[in-house]
Order: sequence, then C-alpha cells, then structure tokens
Amino acid sequence: MEFENLLTLIKTVSDSKLTDLKYEENGIKLHLIKKQGNVPVEAARPAPAAEVNLPIAVESEPEGRIMKSPLVGVFYAAPAEDAESFVSVGDVVKKGQTMAIIEAMKLMNEIECEFDGTLEEIYVTNGQPVEYGQPLFRIG
Repeated sequence: MEFENLLTLIKTVSDSKLTDLKYEENGIKLHLIKKQGNVPVEAARPAPAAEVNLPIAVESEPEGRIMKSPLVGVFYAAPAEDAESFVSVGDVVKKGQTMAIIEAMKLMNEIECEFDGTLEEIYVTNGQPVEYGQPLFRIG
C-alpha cells in the first residue's frame, strides 16, 4: 500500500464512527483501532504477512478558521535558524502570505495562509514534527 493511500485510510477511519478496521493487501495486514483520548499514531514498515496496529487519536477540533498541515514533516516557524518567525500571535495575515515551512523528505514546503484575518493561536513549536491534517494556526 502506498504511503499516501495509508494516510487517506487513517484519516477516513479517524473521521468516521468506525472503531476498528482490518485490511489486507498483498500479504500485508493492517489493523486500525480508534481509541478515545490522546494516543500517538505509530507507524512501521511490516514484513510481509505482519500485522500492524495503529491507534488513532480522537481529539476535539479547535473552533474557528483553522489552518492544518497539508503533509507530514517538521514545522519551522522561520526561514532560517537565526531569522525572525514568519508570523506571531496578533499579526494581521493575508491569504497567500507565508506562515511557516514544513520540511518533508528534505524538501522545504512553504505553508501559505488560507484566510485574511488576525493570527489568534499557533498550535505547534519550531522544530516540532507534524502529521497530515494536524492544526497549525487559528485565524480570527
């Protein structure tokens, strides 16, 4: 199973009312179990015919206009280690403005603002690993 398909499957199960899903393809077994509370998602490359249990974290979604991570990677708040952050809480932001960088597979991906408004909250810290769909910013 390709990684993007795996992410889509995990997100679909997480967003649904399902609590358990077993899937098998080409001798690889996948078992997703959704548990209540904050449970970290663990991933591994199984040997053929191995079974992987991936607990799904179920968290309440923050209110407001939320910008979410479009990919898995490492969040960077500034263009360089010694540079100022792209944005800070309280800043007026415009759609298309660079908000952060997410490094994925040694590529630096600029994260652009999706809304006009005021940055009310930043949910991640510089250098923190982020998951696909994880809230990054709240815009008021």
